[in-house]
Amino acid sequence: MQRKNSSRKRTVKGTRFSYDKRRKHRHWQVSIYYHDNEKFARVYIDRDKAVQFAERQKKSPVVRTTRVLEVD
Repeated sequence: MQRKNSSRKRTVKGTRFSYDKRRKHRHWQVSIYYHDNEKFARVYIDRDKAVQFAERQKKSPVVRTTRVLEVD
């Protein structure tokens, strides 16, 4: 019978922003790319508000694309 080496630690892969008791809220960055290659970014604490802002900006004819990312 073979014994497992108990001195080795297992590493569990989590998300990039795993649960942290110190963190009270997360930050969401909305990046807006315009047709003239300009870029604008805004940071929100609430993801729903960030998504609403991105959707509202997409309606503009000068906006090429929008992106919502979680930032640290």
